[in-house]
Amino acid sequence: MKPLPPLSPSANTSRRRALRAFSSAALAGSAAATAGWPSLLMAAPAAANRPGSTDPVAERTALPRLVTVGGGITEVVYALGAQDQLVGTDTTSLYPVAAQATPKVGYMRQLSAEGLLALRPDALIAGTDAGPPVVIDQLRSAGVRVELVNADHSWDEVRRKVLAVGRASGREAAARELQARLDARWQVVTARVQAAKSPGPRVLFVLSHSGSPMVAGEQTAADALIRFIGARNPLAGFKGYRPMTAEAMAQAAPDIILTTTQGIEAIGGEAKFWQRPELALTPAHARRAMVHLDALELLGFGPRLPDVVERLHERMVRA
Repeated sequence: MKPLPPLSPSANTSRRRALRAFSSAALAGSAAATAGWPSLLMAAPAAANRPGSTDPVAERTALPRLVTVGGGITEVVYALGAQDQLVGTDTTSLYPVAAQATPKVGYMRQLSAEGLLALRPDALIAGTDAGPPVVIDQLRSAGVRVELVNADHSWDEVRRKVLAVGRASGREAAARELQARLDARWQVVTARVQAAKSPGPRVLFVLSHSGSPMVAGEQTAADALIRFIGARNPLAGFKGYRPMTAEAMAQAAPDIILTTTQGIEAIGGEAKFWQRPELALTPAHARRAMVHLDALELLGFGPRLPDVVERLHERMVRA
C-alpha cells in the first residue's frame, strides 16, 4: 500500500513552534486574516458587522480589548470577525496567518501578569489549564474579565469556546449564530461517521518532536479525535501519554499512525520516521499507513474540528 499523502502544507518555523507548545500542553494535561478559513465560518463576521452604528470607528473603539490563550480560542475570534479587538495571543495562536503577527504573551502555562497587563486588556479568554493560577488571580484583581473554558476534548468544548468569546467580545448574537452553523455541520459529519462500517481501524497517535516519541492513551485530545473519526485507539486502558516502546507497539498493532506534520518534519521526514525500530513489526509499518496533520488543526479543538473529523474519516475509510 502506498503511503497516505499528508494533509497539510510544507514546513515553516511557526508550525514547529506550534508543535513544541502543543507537545508541552498535551503531556502536561494528560496572507490574510481569513486565509484558509472554511466557508461555513465566513458568514460570522457579516452577522457581527451588520449596519446599526452611525460611527463604526467609535463602535470598534468601544469594544473590549482581548487577550486569548489557546490556538482554538484565537481561531474563534477570527471566525467572529473580532480580530481588531485582539491585543495579544499565546504562542499556540498561529492560525489564521494574521494571528502570528499579534503580540505574544508567552506559553499558556507560564503567563506573566506584568506582560499581560501591559497590553491593557479588558478580557482574557483561556482554557482552564492556563496559568499559573496566581497570575489569573492578579488579572482578576486588576479588573480584567477572565473567561476560562474547560477543556474536556468534547464537541461541547468547542461550543464553550465560541460562547465565551462571544460574551467577552461583546458579540453574543454573532456567537450564537456561528454556534448554530457549527452544530449543524457537526451533526452532518458525525452522522456520516456513524453510518460507516465498524469497527474502524486501529489508529495510534504518536507525538514526536525531540527525544523519545510518545503515544496517546485515554483522556487526551488525540484519543477523542480518534473516536470522533470512528476509529479505535489500540492503547485505550491507560491515561495520558507514555513512551513509544517496541513492546507497546507490538501490543497495540496499529493499522494506521496518526501524527503531526511538524513532528514528521522535526524527525527528518516520513522515511526517517519509519526507520524507528519500535514500529518495525506493526501493520502500519508494513503498509506505510500514516496520516499527518498540522498540530493546531489536529489538537486545537477549535471551529475547524468538523472539517478535520470529516477529512480524517475519509482517509481512514480509504486506508
